[in-house]
Amino acid sequence: MKYMDEKAESSGTKTLKGGFTKHKTLDSVLNVEMVKDKTAEEIKQIWNQHFSSKDTIYAVIPAEKFDLIWKRAQKCPTFLCALPRKEGYEFFVGQWSGAELHFTSLINIQTQGEAAASQLILYHYPELQKEKGIVLMTAEMDSKFLNVSEAQCIASQVQLFYATDRSETFGLVETFNHRPNEFKYMSVIAELEQSGLGRELTVKLD
Repeated sequence: MKYMDEKAESSGTKTLKGGFTKHKTLDSVLNVEMVKDKTAEEIKQIWNQHFSSKDTIYAVIPAEKFDLIWKRAQKCPTFLCALPRKEGYEFFVGQWSGAELHFTSLINIQTQGEAAASQLILYHYPELQKEKGIVLMTAEMDSKFLNVSEAQCIASQVQLFYATDRSETFGLVETFNHRPNEFKYMSVIAELEQSGLGRELTVKLD
């Protein structure tokens, strides 16, 4: 039984800069019809098993958590995250476009403006959200700029900032969107260090 489809990879739909897939749908990745009778846990296993052997990042997000992320994304469609580098931190800007979340480095935006290409795209699929209580996520990245560990660090910060219970943490996203003059870059680094998300990556860099 082939639950996972690789239509996107075989049909030559990669048309965006950086080798990203244009209009990537859940149907192009998962045989949705065949998993309709499966439980959320079974779908999660199929999804995780399929992507675990691939050089990419992926997740199965509980519906309630995605609801919170989604509501907040409507009010605050852009945010900033920090990626530990040997020379300190590199900032990446995330921009929601529907259920896709596009990231590019801040320096890329500063030098290229509107023409700055995405370096990482997170694809969220809410098709099974109501029925199964899960939202599937997968990603594509430009390997010239990011490896899997770095992409994972960035993706984890989406949950850190958008799914947090701490109003101060999401407050940084609100400030970035609505009061940019008050925004402090160092507060993002402080939040990241407090969460421990960047620590694992820093150990690898050493």
